[in-house]
Amino acid sequence: MSNVSRTGKEEINNATSATTFGKSVESQAQMQDAAAEASPETAGEILNIYRLEPIAAPGDPRWDNAPGHGIVVVAARTPGDARIVAAARELDFMEVDAAPAEDVTTANASAFRDDKLYTVIEIDRNRRDIKRGIVEGMVSVDTIRPVQPD
Repeated sequence: MSNVSRTGKEEINNATSATTFGKSVESQAQMQDAAAEASPETAGEILNIYRLEPIAAPGDPRWDNAPGHGIVVVAARTPGDARIVAAARELDFMEVDAAPAEDVTTANASAFRDDKLYTVIEIDRNRRDIKRGIVEGMVSVDTIRPVQPD
């Protein structure tokens, strides 16, 4: 059911647009880029190298909720993807028996995902000789602290 109403003598509005999906110059370029990336002739995914550096002061209260890991270098698609790659190495509530509730994840609470705690700096680009993941640095898995001692 449509929420389109007709009041007056103007033409009937059927809530459709005359535009067509994928016909703009930008859409065509994106589709060509995606086809080139997915082509079997390409040796590997084009990745960039990013350095994630802590920028908040050591006494910043944000560190109480998301412990830092120092400087980490990752291979990722974008700066946002670099944050996701680094955060994925942390232990999550979903991976241990300490889940606070069903289907609750702590992945979004990572210090790497907070732009007030970590900054992302591109240090190399357009590399095909690396795999997406941590290149340098350590990501600790002790980000979840037990409430009760063993």
